[in-house]
Amino acid sequence: MFKFKDYDFKHYNISLLMVIVILSGIGMVLIQKLQDADEVQFEKQIIGLAVGIVFAIFISMFDYHFLCKFFIPMYIFNFILLFLTKFTSIGKSHYQAKRWIGLDFIKQGFEVQPSELTKIIMILFMAKFFDIFRRQINNVWVILASVILMGIPIFLILIQTDLSYSIVLSATFAAIIFAAGLSYKIILPFLAIVVPLFSVLFWYVQQPFQKILTEYQQIRILAMLHPEEYPDQVYQQTNAATAIRAGGMVGKLLKDDSPELKAAKVPVVESDFIFSAIGEAFGFIGCLVVFLLFLILIFKCLQIAKRAKDYMGMLIATGIGSIIMFQVFVNIGVVTSLLPNTGVPLPFVSSGLSSLLGSMLMIGVLLNVSLQGKRKEKEVS
Repeated sequence: MFKFKDYDFKHYNISLLMVIVILSGIGMVLIQKLQDADEVQFEKQIIGLAVGIVFAIFISMFDYHFLCKFFIPMYIFNFILLFLTKFTSIGKSHYQAKRWIGLDFIKQGFEVQPSELTKIIMILFMAKFFDIFRRQINNVWVILASVILMGIPIFLILIQTDLSYSIVLSATFAAIIFAAGLSYKIILPFLAIVVPLFSVLFWYVQQPFQKILTEYQQIRILAMLHPEEYPDQVYQQTNAATAIRAGGMVGKLLKDDSPELKAAKVPVVESDFIFSAIGEAFGFIGCLVVFLLFLILIFKCLQIAKRAKDYMGMLIATGIGSIIMFQVFVNIGVVTSLLPNTGVPLPFVSSGLSSLLGSMLMIGVLLNVSLQGKRKEKEVS
């Protein structure tokens, strides 16, 4: 469980935690500005960050090899949670999506989002799976088994409905299997088939007779392509664009201590659309700073992957870096109307304890991989 003798505490990755604290601090400044007088999201976020950092440091003490021994029980546990969320009364719905589990026995109205836990569970599961079958990674049955095993939780999340996390998890799986050593002899023919197939599929889901997406999901895609025909569906993104433009180069917050933010009119601005508030409050320069912080964070993940002690540690760090990267891409892509409007929080910045603690859990595991990195290549973090 604990392998303190193998941990290099001299090079504990404090700088990684500092980047996360800065990102969370930016989010909390905006959450405080945006919340109503009777709301306590800011206070919850402060407590969540404090608990999350302690949680991440605590988890970083657990050897990731020990955690991965339970990859099958974790997978089953994750399946049960996702199944209960969608198909039982304990699953709670918001904004036409059933993604949350109510824990009223703890506190009335307290809810958690199981898909946040799915992220780290599936990264650990896939890392262990590919570690077991490392020598057979290019075997068609191993590839097929990995696709099915990953596809089950992705499908359960998709029907919640949560298209955004389904996309993020699918992209993360692609990154992990690529890092695992999948041969280009398989990758190139696969891309040659999938890219045209995706084009056909994208056309198909726009048709009135399509059966893949729900009507709600289909309208989101159509609204992205033809916003003038679906003004109600692009209301959030239209207001988000207005807020970002209002920020100009340096934003309103540096000019005025108590600015009136247009982003406050954007529904769910404190969560999925918080990037619009970043643009308005801190301007173009502030957006670049946030981009840079996420680039540093992702670079550190890949750096840890490169210096990982073993193959499994490399896959875990690669998976965590990938899922952060794809989540950032989807969140900002939605806010800037590059992608259909589908909810996914901006890691460490958006309001929401499930997202924050789920991300901190990933960081805790990442820190443990870093602690056991190759000694000769260690540098001060």
